[in-house]
Amino acid sequence: MAKILPVIMCGGSGTRVWPESRETLPKQFIPLVGEQSTFQMLVALLKDPAFERPVVLSNIDYRFLVADQLRAIGADAEIVLEPMRRDSGPAVAVAAEIAARRAPDQVVVVFAADHVVRDGQGLIALCKQAAAAASEGAIVTLGIKPTEPATGYGYIRAGAPLHAGSPVLKVEAFVEKPDRATAERYVADGYFWNCGNFIFRADVMQGEIARFEPEMAEAARLALDNAGRDLDFLILDGEAFAQAPKKSIDYAVMEHSDRIALIPAEIGWSDVGAWDAVWELSERDSAGNSVRGHGYVLDASNVHVRSDEHLTAVVGVDDVIVVTTQDAVLVVSREQSHKVKSLVDHLRTANRREATEHKRMFRPWGYYQSIDNGDRYQVKRIVVKPGERLSLQKHFHRAEHWIVVKGTAEVDRDGEHHLVHENESIYLPIGCIHRLGNPGKIDLELIEVQTGSYLGEDDIVRIEDVYNRG
Repeated sequence: MAKILPVIMCGGSGTRVWPESRETLPKQFIPLVGEQSTFQMLVALLKDPAFERPVVLSNIDYRFLVADQLRAIGADAEIVLEPMRRDSGPAVAVAAEIAARRAPDQVVVVFAADHVVRDGQGLIALCKQAAAAASEGAIVTLGIKPTEPATGYGYIRAGAPLHAGSPVLKVEAFVEKPDRATAERYVADGYFWNCGNFIFRADVMQGEIARFEPEMAEAARLALDNAGRDLDFLILDGEAFAQAPKKSIDYAVMEHSDRIALIPAEIGWSDVGAWDAVWELSERDSAGNSVRGHGYVLDASNVHVRSDEHLTAVVGVDDVIVVTTQDAVLVVSREQSHKVKSLVDHLRTANRREATEHKRMFRPWGYYQSIDNGDRYQVKRIVVKPGERLSLQKHFHRAEHWIVVKGTAEVDRDGEHHLVHENESIYLPIGCIHRLGNPGKIDLELIEVQTGSYLGEDDIVRIEDVYNRG
């Protein structure tokens, strides 16, 4: 059988596991379980010879995060960027269009980047089995046996095998997110959860999208026709992609098509949809406690503690999640952890920066992290990766002082070239044209002290930028 084309969708913002997951660094790029992010764990699985080079569909804001995480595990992929979020329907339409232009009968498997599968080899085996049915025209979903009457998943009623001896079953009903009473009935009747992974032939999915959502199909075609290259990324045309209806693939196609099939999947799947799921997937001691980072638990049970920097102690309280980050602390009952999304909505309404941004902001060259700020000053820690450099820029409202604490900085300042070593500093007056780079083999770390009347990130005039940012 020909190789399967894997398409990874990783453009979501993941607010359910706040405060670690925020829009600037969503959960698919965080090591929630184990040492790698869920995105990296999936990509590592796809090195199996059954798969083609992956296609990663992501939001344009995450392009450098995707590239960095691929590079960190020695992986390669075609990175396709959506100029705005339009839900999973348009993303799958683009995936089908990309595959069909290679070969109309190309078999595609679509994965969500923020899920966890404990049995990776089992997932690969199922994909191979499903690919055989997909090549004959079925759209195959992986069905998960429910562990509870959850209301956040779609449910599927399976029927007889597609043909004698096939592990793939016909689908008799595909329904989205029921209420609690209906979900209880579905579980009792043997329905499966829809886990959001689909296997299909490119031309078949194209045909079904055109049948049920012709505007979506046309928008995907034009967005790819008019896509442009920028560095190593393929960016879909914004004007065309914006015309796609904002709709999930479940509502757009799966609920209506008569081509849907299912293969039961006992692979230890989780969508890591809330902090209680992270606790369940984590290693726990005999009291059911899980600690990641600088945490301590005394006389408590079934507790999950996460803290990368600050000591976080829990004493005498059972069944809680405690997450400590640099600028926020979350304490929530495990049973109520699904309410974190509502909390984030409230924080956004209150215009709290913590709802969407981390104190550490990642950039293609490295990151910066806020340390302290006042009315006319701000202090940051800046880390620049080896061989990288920031844009040639100037500021109208602030001066900057750079103190190098590790590595060597290469600084251009108003046409002068300087090498600034550890324990040395340089001053950049208001309005000077400057650039910072790291010519060395180790990370460059420096402390930046900004002073001036306005210290916002939008006080940057980029004159030249190797990353083609505006």
